[in-house]
Amino acid sequence: MHAAPNRRLAAAVAAVAAVALTVPAAACGTGPVSPLPVQPGSTSPTPAPTPTRSAAPTATPTTVAPTTARAVPAPPRPTRPRGTPRPALTPTALPATCQGAVRYDLPLAETELELLKSLCFATGAVLRIQGIGPGLVTVDREDLVSRNYAGGVVDIRFVRPGTVAVMIPQGGRTHTITVVVR
Repeated sequence: MHAAPNRRLAAAVAAVAAVALTVPAAACGTGPVSPLPVQPGSTSPTPAPTPTRSAAPTATPTTVAPTTARAVPAPPRPTRPRGTPRPALTPTALPATCQGAVRYDLPLAETELELLKSLCFATGAVLRIQGIGPGLVTVDREDLVSRNYAGGVVDIRFVRPGTVAVMIPQGGRTHTITVVVR
């Protein structure tokens, strides 16, 4: 049961011994080595003496001064004085009430159209109106949409930014939903 940890320990000791034996041999080069340049402001170890050739190479332990990690303070967050207006939204940012390029399902059997006055979508969104006959749903801006009808479902894809009024007849009345496309 203890054989596996002992094998691992023996393998680790053998690896450390192999590294320790190759380091002094690697240090015996053909000539002196120049130190690497140090960046200003950084801590650097004390320079080691230049190695000299001797009859028997000896390993001299070198110590490296530990570097201290310095926390870099975060830049202060800009503050806006009270009473100044917020910056305008960029064209790529959508307001919090505006949905992305999603499919919005509108089942007419389950939806009270009187309560739905407006929607906001990103370009590429689809308004799917379920449970209506062909040719009954109309829009005021055909150049901003692409429409498709199949099996009682009208898909209106908003292909360009703008405002589109979608008219849906239901119960003898025509309900208008204003769709803002960003």
